[in-house]
Formats: sequence, C-alpha cells, structure tokens
Amino acid sequence: MSGVQRVDDPSLPVPWQALYDPASRLKYYWNPNTNVTTYDRPSGGSSAAAASAPASNGDYYSSRGRDDYASTANGNGYNSSAKQSTGMTGAPVSTDGFMSTADYRRTHDISVQGSDVPDPLQTFESVGFPPDILEEIRRAGFKSPTPIQAQAWPIALSGRDLVAIAKTGSGKTCGFLLPGMLHIQATRKDPRMGPTLLVLAPTRELAMQIKTEADKFGRSSGIKNTCVYGGAPKGPQVRDLNYGVQIVIATPGRLNDFLEGGQVRLGQVSYLVLDEADRMLDMGFEPQIQRIVRTLPRQRQTLFFSATWPREVKSIASQFVVNQTVHVFIGGVEEKLVANKAITQHVTVVSGISEKFTELARIIRSKPPGTRIIIFCTTKRMCDQLSGQMTREFRAAAIHGDKRQSERDYVLQAFKDGRTPILVATDVAARGLDIPNVGAVINFDFPTGTEDYIHRIGRTGRAGATGEAYTFMSQEDGKHARDLMTVMREAGQIIPPALEQLAMRGGFGGGGGRNRWTGGGGGRGGGGGFGGGFGGGGFGGGGFGGGGGGFGGGGFGGGGYGGASGGFGGGYGASAAAAPGAAAAYPGRSRSRSRSPDRRRRSRSRSRSRDRADRGRGSPSYDRYPR
Repeated sequence: MSGVQRVDDPSLPVPWQALYDPASRLKYYWNPNTNVTTYDRPSGGSSAAAASAPASNGDYYSSRGRDDYASTANGNGYNSSAKQSTGMTGAPVSTDGFMSTADYRRTHDISVQGSDVPDPLQTFESVGFPPDILEEIRRAGFKSPTPIQAQAWPIALSGRDLVAIAKTGSGKTCGFLLPGMLHIQATRKDPRMGPTLLVLAPTRELAMQIKTEADKFGRSSGIKNTCVYGGAPKGPQVRDLNYGVQIVIATPGRLNDFLEGGQVRLGQVSYLVLDEADRMLDMGFEPQIQRIVRTLPRQRQTLFFSATWPREVKSIASQFVVNQTVHVFIGGVEEKLVANKAITQHVTVVSGISEKFTELARIIRSKPPGTRIIIFCTTKRMCDQLSGQMTREFRAAAIHGDKRQSERDYVLQAFKDGRTPILVATDVAARGLDIPNVGAVINFDFPTGTEDYIHRIGRTGRAGATGEAYTFMSQEDGKHARDLMTVMREAGQIIPPALEQLAMRGGFGGGGGRNRWTGGGGGRGGGGGFGGGFGGGGFGGGGFGGGGGGFGGGGFGGGGYGGASGGFGGGYGASAAAAPGAAAAYPGRSRSRSRSPDRRRRSRSRSRSRDRADRGRGSPSYDRYPR
C-alpha cells in the first residue's frame, strides 16, 4: 500500500488500524481480519466483535462518508434512509470537487429510473473499497470514478438489479467487476462447486480484456477467474473450470457448448453480468443466452449493460432484470447508436485507391511518433497486404479472423505496449477492444453501415479522452453518405462539402467503382480501382504519400518496387512505361487489344478464380472476399 500511511491510534479496538491517504487527504479505518474499511471510527465492544467475527453471507463493506453505505444482514443493502455522517475524526476530509446529487447527474448527463435510487459516489474512497483495491486504482492512474461507475457502484452494492445504457469506453468494466469482487468476498462460496460471478460478452477480445481487469484487481485478494471463448482449445479452459474459479468470463457460444457437455456448473452463480448486450443480440446469441440464464439460480443479482436501448434489447432486459431494478442512462436514452462527441471526425472523398494511400501516408506522418493508430479495412486480404507494405516505413501489424488466437494475442499485446503502434484490422477488432490512448482511427475502407462505423471510431476517445477519426469515401460508398452525415450532425461535427456532394450524387459516376481489384475503367463508377491505384504512380502517385518519397525514399512507385511511375513492377494493370522490370514482373499483362477472342475468354475465365484476385479486369469484386 505505497503512499498510504498508518496512523498510530492505540484507542482503536483490536484489530482495527487507522490509515491516512495523502493523495485524497482522507483518513479511514481498516479491519485486517475481515478486510472491511470504513470512514466511521469503530468504537466499543460491537466494533471489536465485528473485528473478530467472519463476514457472513450478504455482509458488505460499510463505508459511511459523504453517502451512507450500511452493511445489512439480508444482502448488500444500501441504507438510503440512514442519516449521513456529520464528520470524521483525524485528518480533515477534502470536499474539493463534490457536487450535490442533482448537480452531479445534470453535469454528467445521468438520468435514473427506479425507487430509492442511491446517490452517485463521487470518490473511490467513498465506495468503501478495501485498501488493496484502492491501491490498484491509484496505480492505474484513475483520479475519480467515471459517471457510470459513480452511479452503478452504489446500486450494485445494494444487491439490486441494474440496467445501464452507456457508450463503449465509459468505464463500465470496473463498474460491474469491483462490486462483483466484493460480492464474492462476502458470499464466500466454494469455487470448486462453480463460479459465483458470471460475465457474458459478445467477443473473445472483449472477454480477454475483462479478464485482464479481473486479474489486476483480483490479484491481492486471491480471486481467480478464467476466460471461456471460441477459437481456442477447450482443454485449458475445462481444466480451469475443474480446478475452481470464482469468476467466469465467457462468450455465449462456447459457454453453451460447455453446458451441453456437462463441463461447467453454474448452480451457485449469484452475480450475473451481460456486457454489450445489444451487440450479443446483433450477433445472434439470444438463444444461447436464454439457455444459459435458464440454468442459473433464480435468486441472483443481474447487471445488464448496453450501448443502445432499442425494442429488442428492452425485451430481453425485462426477462432477466427483475429485482428492484434501477435503470441508469448516461447521455440520454438512445434508440440507436450514436457517435462519441469527443471524437473529431474527418471525411475525405477520394477518387481512387491511390488517393487513399496518399492520404493515409499524410495522416500517419502528421502524428507524433509512437501514436497508436487503428486502420480498418473491409477484407482480410487487404488487411494483410496493407500492413505488409506499411512495415517498410512504419511499425504495423494486422489482425483479423483468420489469424490464430496466439497470433492475435501477440499482435494486440505489441500494439498495447507500443512496440507496434499501428494496427491494421478488419471489423473483428471494431467492437470490444478497449485499448487506452488510441490516438486515431482510420477507415481505409468504409464499413457496411454507419453502426459499424460508430463501433470502429469508438476505439479512440475512450474513458474521457479525445480522439480523431479519419474516413475515406469513394464514389461507391455514396449510398452511405447521407447516413454518415446524420451521424456527424448528431455528434456536432462539421460536414465537408465534398461529402454533401457525394450524398447528392448517390455514389455513381467517376472514381474507383465497386471492383477494387480491377484496373483502369473497372468498377461501377469508372476509372481507378486497384489497377488505377497501384499503377500509374503506385501507392499514391509517386510512392506511399506521393512526390517520389514513400517508404524509404523509393516508395511504392516513386523509384522503388518497380520504377518511377509504375510501382509494383509497372502497376496492377496501368502505365508501366517507366518501370524497369514491369514486363518481367507480370508477363502477359499487356493492355493490347490484339489478342484473339479465345485468349481473351481464357484470360477472363482464369482471372475469376480467387487465387488470381490481383490479375486485372474480370477479377472478383473486392467485397466478395471473406470478411
């Protein structure tokens, strides 16, 4: 407990200790036998008895400070009618930054529904966390609870069910994990008989991130957890379950498999969390969730988190949360997903893929070295190709669904610790990744809709930080232009004139066309495509970024990788006049119209195969590759 000072106070009942925290200027009392902390000075025989008695089922940490948190024998009750403490002995208590409940909720745009809703807890100390958890919170650099934490903690600790509607990146993971750990310590169940706390999450990435937080805050108290998800061997997960853990973090599909195989027991789960419930429904997990919940005890506490509040989410929430439910809305009730206003959105309308590469290089070079950047592509093939070419100048790596789990874990860890500050990803990473300090998100390809767009850009601007999102839109993306303008207006963003013009045109005429793998003249809108981009200037008309520069001075098509104006050995189906080695690199790639009809038919037939997707016109559409 570095930083926390023990205060000598012989008048305290045994074994209570007085502690002073210089950072918050708060004095509190700790019982090492029961790991209880309180701001009320323990006195008399009752306190001594409490010191020596083990915590019973349902007893919770008592923390009476600005808000009165009382332990109750019937299960984690929040004593809303109890009289607030009028003061504390010892060091003066800092009241800097405290607001009334009404002011706090108004300032942070919090609305609540339910009877006797507890007041938000505006400091970590007022929650009553034990010293080891407080120390972990400080070590993580958190200064004060986020709005969802401040309001969710007293509700969760009271034993009531909770429905919380908050955007991703709001700090909700700690909002349900820390009260859950106190619940585990209070109930003291045998982990060999099954977990006490069950968290359901939509993706393995999100599940692993929740596990990371559970590892961090459960280390000092000995609370063990395991992560159960698909795409990884079942053996180690089953061994963890058999050994005994207090927390299971799972995706619905894999957990349902284990239930059907009799490999997991959920009969003593008394604290259930559904995280990103709207996303789980979008992914079709409702049948698995229903089967899992039917196996759980009826006497349990349920916390339900979602970023949106449409009809189908309301319906499933009404089935699961029934115990004196409190609804908490951060930022208002949203029937649909909205973009984070802390993210500045930039949209560039491009004429072809070469302009995308030019803009991509310009954006990356404009950022300070080491800035974490996530670049989203629509296909796995493009993801791999782009990351491979970028490594000539930048430290970049790719992640998508075809990568082995060990590869994905390695790439994500390298991105988190800064060894590889640029992550090129498909939408597998668009939801669930909670990586701090992502400086920018770049949509190299526009996603299938604005909901995925919002999920993508939500990887930056998290936990109160600001962020930037850059999006490239070609003529073929024009069908999304109006919806994107709506998203930007709702977030208070400036609409670029080029985007308005694209919306008016509807995405037809000019530019690259739908078929991004074909050469000049290809696609739905004419010109460009992968042939017009890689050729006639390579990656950006003179290298990755233009002007004969690019990766290492030569660049893609600026004198490197095929020559002055060709790039990649003369370009994928475009001008190769100045590209030494162009003919050798891709023999038979002449644009001559003198071929016989039979040869043209053979060429078109061959080029339609998936393994020849880079062979010019007639090749498959860019969006037909596996996602």
